[in-house]
Amino acid sequence: MILLTNISELLTPLDPEETFAGLELLKLSLSFGLNFLMVWVICHFLYYPKGHRRDYYFTFILLSVAIFMMIYLMNGSQMEIGAALGLFAVFGILRYRTESVPIREMTYLFYLVAISVVNGSTDHMDLLEKLMANVIFLGVVWGSERFALQNKVGCKYVKYDNIKLITPDKSEELKADLEKRLGVKVQRVEVGAVDFIKDMTMLRVYYIDNSDRLKTVDHMTNLKDDNAFE
Repeated sequence: MILLTNISELLTPLDPEETFAGLELLKLSLSFGLNFLMVWVICHFLYYPKGHRRDYYFTFILLSVAIFMMIYLMNGSQMEIGAALGLFAVFGILRYRTESVPIREMTYLFYLVAISVVNGSTDHMDLLEKLMANVIFLGVVWGSERFALQNKVGCKYVKYDNIKLITPDKSEELKADLEKRLGVKVQRVEVGAVDFIKDMTMLRVYYIDNSDRLKTVDHMTNLKDDNAFE
C-alpha cells in the first residue's frame, strides 16, 4: 500500500507554480554556470599567464559573481540596474583610489563586469543569445592578447643620474650605458623631466623583451622611498 501511495504521488501532475519555480531555478543555474565558466576561462587562460597577479585573479572572480547575482536577482525590482551599478561603483572607487591599478587590470575589470551584466540580464535575451554574446566577448579578448604577444618591445621608466649623455649627439653612448646597467637591448630612449640641481632626469626606455609576461612594475615612475639609497 505504501508503495502504491508513493507511485500515485509521483504520477500526480505538478503544481504550475512549482513548475515555474523549477524552471526559474534551472535558468538561474545555467546562466550562472555560463557566466562563471566564461569569467574563469578569461582569467585563468588569458589574463593570468601574462599578469601572474593572484590578487586581481581573486578580485575578478568574486566581483563577477557579485555583479551577476545582483543583476539577476534585481531584475523586475523597483530599483533600476543603473542605480545599483552606480552604488557598486562608489564602493569600487573607495577601494581602488588608494592604489594605482594598472590599465590592463582596470580594462579586464570593466570587461568582466560587462560580461556579468549581460549574463545576469533576464530581459530580451535567451540562453542562446547569451552564449553567442559570450563567444564574441571571449574571441575579442583572445584576439587582443594574441596581438599583444606580437609586440616584443618592453618599456620602463628610469631615474638617470648621468645627464651629460642626454643630448641628441650622445644618444648612442646613452643607449650603451643603459644596456650595460640594465642588461637589456635598448631600442630607443625618450628624455623627460630634467633636474639640473640634483643631476637627475627621468627616461622612458624601450627595450627588446622576449618574455610573454607583462611587467607592470616597469611603469613605476618613482620610488616609494627616495631616500632608500642614502
